[in-house]
Amino acid sequence: MTSSLAEVRWRPREGGHLKLLTFNLQVGIQTSAYHHYLTRSWQHLLPHPRRLKRLAMVSEVLGRFDIVGLQEVDGGSFRSGHVNQVEYLAGRAGFPHHYQQLNRNLGHFAQHSNGLLSRLAPARIEEHRLPGTLPGRGAIHARFGEGPDALHVFVAHLALSHRGRVRQLDYLSELIRPLRHVVVMGDLNCTPDQLHAHSRFRDSLPLHPVRPPLSYPSWQPRRALDHILLSDSLDADRVEVLEHLFSDHLPVAIDVRLPDACLGALAKG
Repeated sequence: MTSSLAEVRWRPREGGHLKLLTFNLQVGIQTSAYHHYLTRSWQHLLPHPRRLKRLAMVSEVLGRFDIVGLQEVDGGSFRSGHVNQVEYLAGRAGFPHHYQQLNRNLGHFAQHSNGLLSRLAPARIEEHRLPGTLPGRGAIHARFGEGPDALHVFVAHLALSHRGRVRQLDYLSELIRPLRHVVVMGDLNCTPDQLHAHSRFRDSLPLHPVRPPLSYPSWQPRRALDHILLSDSLDADRVEVLEHLFSDHLPVAIDVRLPDACLGALAKG
């Protein structure tokens, strides 16, 4: 875990609220039609002169939140102009803590990553390589606070294939089962019905989806692929999708109310 700014102790918002956001950034490629997957595919390998300007605009939105989970960010390769996008967004948006998980390393050409931006100082960060036929999927596990009432936040990007997702959800189930206050957020590449149909994940975890809004494709949303799942101990006062921010996914935001016990654990962290 690295700090982009001087350490500033986070204070909860009024009523113990925490503002969370998950966003598949698609490396900062502007996508607003299906044909852009073909005509702009070169941007997955080559730099674009406007990409940094787009990231600066994204950072203005991210700065309104306490914890942000990012998927499909680049860790500083040729295609991103050698800019670590997690580090850049953290600095521009004023997050004192950020973490990059490199999941698929294509060397000089691409550094496929997940990212975490946080105003809270994590007590512990763990990386998990998710199982799958093709390597390159991962999850970040951040623990905030100490003891059994600590808050656990997972940022994940799951496989496109049903078989791969089943294995990855099984893996996450084992990690989350003993925990009390949990958030899982990210591009899970499945609809709420598909997620609910995974009996082991559904039955073994105290997690519930929060009215997942339609987030894909960003220019005409028809599917809810981006999720924020909460344990029963956490309440959501508001969930929404934000405006089109260049990617083929829309950001999903949520306002979470933390129980007193969890706030107490954060104060000890």
